[in-house]
Amino acid sequence: MNSQQLDPAVISAIADFEKSNVPGVWATLDKNQVLADMRSRVADPFLVNQGGQPFCGPASILFELIRKQPLRYVQICRSIFETGSFQGQTTRIKASQTLVKSRGRLRLSQADWMVLATLREAENSIFNIEVESPDIIRNLSGMTKSWEMKGWTREVLGYHQVKYIHTYIFGEYEALNEASTIIDSGGVAFGLITASGLLGGKKPFLPYPNHWITILGNISFKGGSWFDQESGRVSLDIYSWAKKFHIDLDERPFEDYFWGVVMGSM
Repeated sequence: MNSQQLDPAVISAIADFEKSNVPGVWATLDKNQVLADMRSRVADPFLVNQGGQPFCGPASILFELIRKQPLRYVQICRSIFETGSFQGQTTRIKASQTLVKSRGRLRLSQADWMVLATLREAENSIFNIEVESPDIIRNLSGMTKSWEMKGWTREVLGYHQVKYIHTYIFGEYEALNEASTIIDSGGVAFGLITASGLLGGKKPFLPYPNHWITILGNISFKGGSWFDQESGRVSLDIYSWAKKFHIDLDERPFEDYFWGVVMGSM
């Protein structure tokens, strides 16, 4: 895990939130626990965890928010806790009354749930996020599309230049090269993958895109090329499920399990 030096402004913002007498609007959340979760995450963003919820897309966004803009993270958490909403770059992102009044087993930490569920539900036109929904409804309501990742990259993270490059057939080399340049210049990159193949070490019967990750960098290509018959290797560092993974994989299976990249830069 990677801890980071806390900005005094972040510490002060958390203390102000703690002293606030404004009651929370969430039926199932305890303010002291939310504060404890927040403090642990601004100290170590790798603690962000989607847990047992299908919130991989929002979790990837939240991780980068805390890592790069911890003060804004604290401000967003306070606003969601006290009002059920927060102001994005161009629109207000709001949790429904169904969500704020719901009770049950969250399957992840309270602070993570509050932010991730709000982000996820705000994009849903059919399914509300409910704590005790059946698995099939939770999975349908938690599916994240590339345009939603682009929207959160703009609205939550504040990046002005946002794009998605799909690599369904080819283009992995070019996409990762561009992602590396953007990351090195202070931007962000999120990859769409087949989780069991790229992270689980299992060969799925039919690979399909089902999981978003945060690409951290350290991207390299060794041997072969994407254009000849000799297989090379691809390596990179990523965040997912409260962990830092180092992926080092032959080119062929990597192509099968890597589907695209959303990138954001100033």
